[in-house]
Amino acid sequence: MKEICIIVAMLKEAEPIVKQFSSIVGMNVCGKRVFQGAIAGKNVSVLVCGVGKVNAALGAQIAYSHLSADIIINIGVAGGLNRSVEVGRIYEIKEAVQYDFDLSAVNHTEIGTLDGFADNYLHFDVTQLNGKRLATADRFNDSAEDNMLLTKLLKADIRDMEGAAILQACYSNQLYCLCYKVISDMYGSGSTTEQYQKNLEKCLKKIGEKITGIIQKVGGEK
Repeated sequence: MKEICIIVAMLKEAEPIVKQFSSIVGMNVCGKRVFQGAIAGKNVSVLVCGVGKVNAALGAQIAYSHLSADIIINIGVAGGLNRSVEVGRIYEIKEAVQYDFDLSAVNHTEIGTLDGFADNYLHFDVTQLNGKRLATADRFNDSAEDNMLLTKLLKADIRDMEGAAILQACYSNQLYCLCYKVISDMYGSGSTTEQYQKNLEKCLKKIGEKITGIIQKVGGEK
């Protein structure tokens, strides 16, 4: 049976998933909180990596090296960038870019193109064809300059602080990787911080509602 590890940034995002477990084993692994149990008859670990790209990549490596994960699922709340997404809905991500990574002055590559890669967007394994584009960086803001970069140049639909870094780590370890984001705030609809705080509980509930179906899709043999 494949070992599934769900990586979330915050303990609040882990709670609606762990509630699905019939029994729970909790532990600390390399300083990260981990919960183990079963969902839909599949072995599942939930790893709380912490916010940001370094935490995210470290969490993915711990999932592989210490938890023997075969399948990584990143799920969590994120910000919407255009009207193709709605607050409170969950979306599968098809590809992701790190929009704060820029070697264009040296390599003449597009913003977000990692050293050693030809393209700036890396691709997730997907279960559906109409996935969204995710942009990841170590910042949470209402910057108009960032929004121009994200929407006009990179043409991203959603932004977060972990997804693309988890995907990069999965590329390095040749791990099957999926990503799902619930929209907590929309750029251009007022303060993203205030929207996030207002909609967080609604988004966490959505994670709890959808996680069993996600596990059922990916829990079999590859």
